Amino acid sequence: MNSVRRQESRGVTSAMGAWVLGLALLSTGCAGYRLGPTNERQSGARSIQVNPFVNQTIEPRLGDAFGQALRKSLQQDATYRLDTHNTGDIIVTGVITDYQRSHVSFDPRDIITPRDYQLVVKANVVATERGTGKVLVNREISGHTTVRVGTDLNSAEHQSVPLLAESLARKATSLLADGDW
Repeated sequence: MNSVRRQESRGVTSAMGAWVLGLALLSTGCAGYRLGPTNERQSGARSIQVNPFVNQTIEPRLGDAFGQALRKSLQQDATYRLDTHNTGDIIVTGVITDYQRSHVSFDPRDIITPRDYQLVVKANVVATERGTGKVLVNREISGHTTVRVGTDLNSAEHQSVPLLAESLARKATSLLADGDW
């Protein structure tokens, strides 16, 4: 009977040891992960205002699509409060400077007809402190997406504009939220 008790206690002890070891491994493995802003700022402590971007390309509505995507991305990131009443601590402006389309793959039956295009958009993003006028960010960023062309290239490009804007907005949000300024 004593040997049965010893075996049971060993089983409990080894199970507890495995649990403690697992907990220790998990806690050390996640030591670098943090919730919220990664730049030592308090989430939502400052507000950000996104002004309309100037579109210098021949593709219509890129400025509107990018502005909307940037606002959405900043709200999801939550490092800043999104200000819509022109009183933001940080003002974001910019210019969409370039829009390019290049073929990536061709129709297997016709090597002259493109099947997929890559769309690339570039923008210069400027973030300025409202109170001091200090320029915090002034950088060119780019976004891209791939478009499968069916029978209508114009419609395919038009439908891909939100994806292109989201790609650009993710990079801008990362630049604004994780900047070392």
